[in-house]
Amino acid sequence: MTAVSGDFRNLYVGLDVEVPVLNGGTRRYVNLDNAASTPAFRRVQQAVDAFLHYYSSVHRGTGFKSQLSTYFYEKARHVVMDFVGANAETHTCIFGKNTTEALNKLARRFPFTEKRNVVLTTHMEHHSNDLPWRFNAQVVHVGLLPDGRLDEHDFEAKLAQYAGRVALVTVTGASNVTGYLNPVHRLAEKAHEAGAHILVDCAQFAPHRKVDMLPLDDPRHLDYVALSAHKMYAPFGTGALIGRRDTFARGVPDLVGGGTIDMVTLDEVAWAQPPERDEAGSPNTVGAVALAAAIAQLQDVGMDIVAQHEAELTSYALRRLQEVPGIRLFGDTNPERTMARVGVIPFMMEQADHFKVAAILGHEYGIGVRSGCFCAHPYLLFLMGIDGDHAKQVRTRMLAGDRSQMPGLVRASFGLYNTTEDVDTLVEALHAVAAGTYRGKYHQDKATGEYVPEGWQPVFEHYFDF
Repeated sequence: MTAVSGDFRNLYVGLDVEVPVLNGGTRRYVNLDNAASTPAFRRVQQAVDAFLHYYSSVHRGTGFKSQLSTYFYEKARHVVMDFVGANAETHTCIFGKNTTEALNKLARRFPFTEKRNVVLTTHMEHHSNDLPWRFNAQVVHVGLLPDGRLDEHDFEAKLAQYAGRVALVTVTGASNVTGYLNPVHRLAEKAHEAGAHILVDCAQFAPHRKVDMLPLDDPRHLDYVALSAHKMYAPFGTGALIGRRDTFARGVPDLVGGGTIDMVTLDEVAWAQPPERDEAGSPNTVGAVALAAAIAQLQDVGMDIVAQHEAELTSYALRRLQEVPGIRLFGDTNPERTMARVGVIPFMMEQADHFKVAAILGHEYGIGVRSGCFCAHPYLLFLMGIDGDHAKQVRTRMLAGDRSQMPGLVRASFGLYNTTEDVDTLVEALHAVAAGTYRGKYHQDKATGEYVPEGWQPVFEHYFDF
């Protein structure tokens, strides 16, 4: 099987799995849902399998296994910091579950003041980079251009409008909806000129492009970044918040308990220094090891090679998808500009709603995609041109338990291992949707909006059990 600029499939686990489809046969599973989560690198699987023989409690344990586990847990922390260009003297890396948890932690730990309590975010954010700030500061949303890109003029206008009050700018590095890359270093320089810090949500950025936080004395530096291992081919439940050490060296941690303290009496608490102050309880040591192994594999491939391969694949996909009757692509559809985006392609079909298209792809062609609003409702409503009145009607129906008419798109998203053959399989399936030649009769569950084929349900225990 060929790829555009290289065949990376041998680096992964589970890519040749056959899954059942509606005609009674099986097909090789085609995963085009990488923006949600990714399969594991084979190197990650091997590292975890080997490490489990030595796994033990970390920090303060005197046994050999405990000392080895502590050593590699802390080494993983430095691997992550090196990967994003952070300096261990000025930055710290706090492990947690995922990017969502990391952003919630910063929202609770950031030193907002009565004077500086404005967070400047954008209309294109994942809910995880919007909702946490709403409960901890005044949130102002920067507008978008008609094609869904960030409006930098509005960004500058909002900085000026809230001059002296903006404490933090928080923006996605790469959109999980359209794949747009934001000019984060340019935004950082403007944020710093306004006396604010900047956080970049790198959940969709880090697996596909090189992250460079830059030294703190560089005006373009990033103060904080957050990432998720499960989007970086290490799905073992770990994420990381990498940020300024001085921020986390002060204040009370948002979660308290074991590991967060130096000394406790009945009357006083002396908090530990970062990162321990912000890692309450026993950590996910296996997840940290998995993330470090994934980073090592990505670095061996080279992030420039990753970017080039995915850009070429996205360019091929944009050309092929535009051959499908009745399809409408969102975001930048120019196949010549794919180095300025990541491989996330949202679309809709005239012939069927997003729920049904996704169901047909999965049940009949073994293709995994995602449909809906991708945890970015305001952005989807903007892209689809849905006005406030329509949105209210949809909300009323959904709260009444009817999601059958919930607006949304279908999203195909690529990883390093995807190939032109994967794209061809998708295009073949979409032609069948357009022509109405798919096999099944589908029933919609109004409570979820999802479609299932009548008279067919795989028995999952035939494929896996505990």
